Amino acid sequence: MKEGPDIARIAALIGDPARANMLVALMSGKALTATELAAEAGITAQTASSHLARLHEGGLLLPRKQGRHKYFALASTEVASVLEALMGLAADSGLLRSRTGPKDKALRQARICYNHLAGDMGVQMFDSLVAQGYLAWDGGRLRLTEPGRDFAAGLGIDVGKLTASRSELCRECLDWSERRSHLAGSLGRAMLARFVEMGWARVDKSTRIVTFTPSSLRQFRSMFDLRDAA
Repeated sequence: MKEGPDIARIAALIGDPARANMLVALMSGKALTATELAAEAGITAQTASSHLARLHEGGLLLPRKQGRHKYFALASTEVASVLEALMGLAADSGLLRSRTGPKDKALRQARICYNHLAGDMGVQMFDSLVAQGYLAWDGGRLRLTEPGRDFAAGLGIDVGKLTASRSELCRECLDWSERRSHLAGSLGRAMLARFVEMGWARVDKSTRIVTFTPSSLRQFRSMFDLRDAA
């Protein structure tokens, strides 16, 4: 096919191991410097600079300047979604990095996917929101229902402010470890932020693990209990 989007160019940008490592490091949602990304990729700063320039030109990264420092972040949630999907394909193919000890279990239970909750708990939340009628499909698109707006307001989320922004309110994102959907979009971001504000969860951006306290874990399980929803 000689017409249409050039996926080969994007695939080539992501396919380099050093660039892939840098992109995955940015899945925490945190902007990193070239030096930090070079360390993540195991390459020199000079080599990293060349890779970062190519990723920026390809529309995958967004450079940001703050004072004398320059940081890099993923260009959009769409880029994060593509990376999450590729991580799922790699996991299905058995192409996993060596992870030992409790981090592997914790990463699969709850982690940050760019700016929203992923892992087992993210999937449970998504399934529960759909089962309770707070999220619904409309013409193949995910939307927040009126009961869902009330539910979000009860959590202290200003849905009106979210809908006024240019970001998509509700979007499903394929979870790489569960291979099922979790909630992305501005609502997914707001819900994770609210869990952190309430003291339910703490995000470790170095590992992307989201840790819930024992009491807040019980509250989460109760709020998003699929048996009650059914």
